[in-house]
Amino acid sequence: MWIDTHCHLDASEFGGLADSLAIAREAAAAGVSMVVIPAVDRHNFQAVAALAATAPNAAYALGIHPICVPHAVEADLLALRARVAAAMDDARFVAIGEIGLDFFIPALTEPAMREKQAHFFEQQLRIARDFDLPVLMHVRRAQDQVLKHLRKVRPPGGIAHAFNGSAQQAQIFIDLGFKLGFGGAMTFTRALQIRRLATELPLAAIVLETDAPDIAPAWLHPGRNSPAQLPAIGAVLAQLRGVDAGDIAAHTWQNALAALPRLGPLLAGALT
Repeated sequence: MWIDTHCHLDASEFGGLADSLAIAREAAAAGVSMVVIPAVDRHNFQAVAALAATAPNAAYALGIHPICVPHAVEADLLALRARVAAAMDDARFVAIGEIGLDFFIPALTEPAMREKQAHFFEQQLRIARDFDLPVLMHVRRAQDQVLKHLRKVRPPGGIAHAFNGSAQQAQIFIDLGFKLGFGGAMTFTRALQIRRLATELPLAAIVLETDAPDIAPAWLHPGRNSPAQLPAIGAVLAQLRGVDAGDIAAHTWQNALAALPRLGPLLAGALT
């Protein structure tokens, strides 16, 4: 059994609620017992919660993605805090996310936008800390800056999604209590750094994700990704590490539960 720790199942590329539910069922049939759906801004908070409430193998997170920060306002942070407070009684709500920093997109690297990203990231980390929730973090070309904020605010763990930093940066995330997300990028033979990290990092630090509909594995690229691809992605990790795919499934399952503790009771109920 597998856990997809990061999948935008509500994305428009999936064609609406009925199609998203069909994709969730397809993933379940492939052995994916849980799919975590992060929000990206205030306008899809309700959508991810509703989808997770409808799909038996789905949970959700609430947050404001750095790519959405240019259009975000302070009221969105207040709305997030209020929504999180209300969601704490929802067993399918498991984290704050997707939040973080993105210094890859040129428009987001302007000084004013870097400052705004940092403000929204830090405020969301504070929400996570206040509610004792893990975070799902976007860290594109921003590993050191993300680490700076984590050291300052100290949220209770979580996942550095689509990790593509150095081994030294990876170790700092691990030392701070975070897991590192690996997915479709790892399946490309030219992705030497990611494959090296996936091979050499402690297996206890790794969780698996699809980021569907994005980051399609090599055999689907450039097509639409799906959470049903997670077992095949896991098989690539097993091949890289020279172990059985069942071992990868078991370890990454436990790692996901460690990173996202609210998944434990939810999965226990689903599997009984």
